[in-house]
Amino acid sequence: MSTPTSAPGAGTDPPADTSATGARAGIPRDLMLLLGAAAIVVIIAGLQAAAWLVAPILLALVIVIAVAPLQGWMRRVGFPAWSTVLALVIVIFGIVIGLVGVLVASVGRLVGLIPQYSQQIDALTHSVTTALAKVGFDPNQARSAASSINVGQVLNAVGGVLSGLSGALTSLVFILALLLFLIAEAGGASRRLEAIGADRPHMVDALLSFAWGTRRYLVVTAVFGLIVAVLDSVALAIMGIPLVILWGLLSFITNFIPNIGFIIGVIPPALLGLLVGGWQLGLAVLIVYCILNAIVQSLIQPHFTGDAVGLSTTITFVALLFWAWILGGLGALLAIPATLLVKAVLVDCDPRARWVDALIGAASPDPEKEARRQKRRDAKAGANGTDGADGEAEAEPDTDPEVPPTPRRPGPPEAAQPV
Repeated sequence: MSTPTSAPGAGTDPPADTSATGARAGIPRDLMLLLGAAAIVVIIAGLQAAAWLVAPILLALVIVIAVAPLQGWMRRVGFPAWSTVLALVIVIFGIVIGLVGVLVASVGRLVGLIPQYSQQIDALTHSVTTALAKVGFDPNQARSAASSINVGQVLNAVGGVLSGLSGALTSLVFILALLLFLIAEAGGASRRLEAIGADRPHMVDALLSFAWGTRRYLVVTAVFGLIVAVLDSVALAIMGIPLVILWGLLSFITNFIPNIGFIIGVIPPALLGLLVGGWQLGLAVLIVYCILNAIVQSLIQPHFTGDAVGLSTTITFVALLFWAWILGGLGALLAIPATLLVKAVLVDCDPRARWVDALIGAASPDPEKEARRQKRRDAKAGANGTDGADGEAEAEPDTDPEVPPTPRRPGPPEAAQPV
């Protein structure tokens, strides 16, 4: 029974592969490129149209990936599954709602502060009019342009921010619901990965590398964001700028925007410093932010972020622009995780596409570094020798996902496997 069954299978596989190869060879290369470009355009347009849905789902996924080790630790300690889900839901919901509450309260205080600086705004408008007239602008045009900046428009802008926050609260309910379902289903992720690994081992390695890189990126960014937020808050408090907590929280959040986050975070406190103490204080705020944030965020942090996620600084900046264009503000915050997800699905899961890592990676591969990593993996595998070969295969991606193991290569050799 087994001999007739294997013989047809072995005989039918090569013709199928040959026909597939012939079909691919029959398509002109130019047509394949055009079809690929058209598919990319359609996908981008679809993502942009569904940004209201894709961005919250991606944010919820990143949060669940970040807290997954805590949930796994609680289960290994002995907590029941329902208690781990409940604990994580309470912690995450508390943090998110607390951040939103601080933002709403701080913006409310900002609305109350703006009318107190009406005289400063009028004086600033007059000085801008005089400066424009000295440069050569028509006095009437300069006066009309400068008078367009008044307290009413500032209040309208703040009202727009508040309306945006109310819209964000609506999205927050959706995000919290997604978090609840994703956390509840996170316990079965290992079984699903095992089922996928039985058929596509490369995809499992790619997804594990994506999760590991995302967690490491969040840790590095959160640590540097906390450092920047504390330094900025202390500096602003010394200079007497109001709403120090709001600006420190803004510095922490904008730290997740690569390369240009500090530029976004410096504009509000610099403008407020301009109203409180004139151009001298506004300039001082700008200089302090440039010294602290530019050094930490633009010089030091990109090197750690690049090592953490395996992306070069140029690719990081291009990814920021792309995802901000596609998904809006959340796309700017989630540019790195979104890029890692695309890289895992399109590059890391296919061994034939590993050459792309040399183009987008933070640095070229170092043979000595690769050898040291392999020695560490072998040492860890020897220490866990009682677990067997299966245990090594499961532990290796978690210990060093930067260099995923080289699994069985799919493709033409499969025809010889039944023999």
